[in-house]
Amino acid sequence: MIDLKKSFRVGLIGTGRISDIYLSNCAEFNGLDIVSCGSLDMDESRVKAADFGVPRVAAPEEIIADPEVDAILNLTVPAAHVEISLPALEAGKHVYSEKPFVTDLADGQRILDLAASKGLLVGSAPDTFLGGRWQTVRKLLDRGTIGKPTGVSAFVPTHGVERHHPNPDFYYAKGGGPLLDLGPYYLAAMVFCLGPIGRVAGMARKTFPERMIENGPRNGEMMPVEVDTHCLSMFEFESGVIGQMMVSFDVWESETPRLEVYGTDGTVCIPDPDPGDGANVFQGPVWIRTRETSRWTKRPRPKAPADWEVAESTHGLNLDARGVGLAELAQAVSDRREPRASGALGFHVCEVMQGMLRSPGLGRFVDIESTCDRPAMLPETTETGLNVDLGLPE
Repeated sequence: MIDLKKSFRVGLIGTGRISDIYLSNCAEFNGLDIVSCGSLDMDESRVKAADFGVPRVAAPEEIIADPEVDAILNLTVPAAHVEISLPALEAGKHVYSEKPFVTDLADGQRILDLAASKGLLVGSAPDTFLGGRWQTVRKLLDRGTIGKPTGVSAFVPTHGVERHHPNPDFYYAKGGGPLLDLGPYYLAAMVFCLGPIGRVAGMARKTFPERMIENGPRNGEMMPVEVDTHCLSMFEFESGVIGQMMVSFDVWESETPRLEVYGTDGTVCIPDPDPGDGANVFQGPVWIRTRETSRWTKRPRPKAPADWEVAESTHGLNLDARGVGLAELAQAVSDRREPRASGALGFHVCEVMQGMLRSPGLGRFVDIESTCDRPAMLPETTETGLNVDLGLPE
């Protein structure tokens, strides 16, 4: 269990598929209470409230206006994030949003400016870099295990979401696509490990003009594709480290490692822990090879902190620890500091992705104007009992 210093009352807006994992996990965090939920589909919200024990169902505007709510958990589709986040801040609520933070940078800046003017905190998924796997990578880098980092490569091959998502249309509409959907996991982890990014370049293509939904009641229905579905990019960090990334909805399968960091004295490798799962998970193996070794060394599988582990629920979900970022924001409110999965980080990642998408049309590198702090590692112990077992010898 996560034990916060006092109750942090959350109103959840957007009760689609992603809400299940938040509702399950947040129930395991002492002091983090989802007190109401709602969406445009109120029947769906009533079902979720009954399934997960949420005490109140209300329209989004009622949740935002509720004086008994401290923060809004914004799980709406990406294009609608700003429509919820801005009114929530105006009403004096802290905000934690699913990724990507925004689809329009001007909207993102409005959110950050309003939050700053009101003394409120804004957080954004992904929070996967708070998991033991990425904390392990960061500790290896900070220790100098592979020397000075020189490069990074990320590879995210999928063949879309239409085989498992019953309503995948928004993934292929404006504001969707593999870069905006999957890129945040990798880019946030890279910024956590290596710091902010200074410039980017990219190439992209739309392979299919339409795609077929292959599951659920709409099985066989065709949907239009409005966005690029295969994206290649290069980027340079402010530190001078250079990187490359491929993110796709057009690749059937690959054996390429999902992420590697290269250094003057070695390499850190993040393999794919489970087929199709990618590196957008909290836990998994970390491999290192240095100039002193003749083979890869597998670090002990980074175990989730006991206080943060979430068992498989009665709903049959194989859960990761999604929602830790919201709990960490709640602790940041108490500590009067910025959350680690901050809005500034989410905004920076969004600008990086927008630059990657703009670059092909411009035919040049795009300079990134925003920056952010490299999020601090989690402390190994805290007053609230949070801890990280990195599985590393001292």
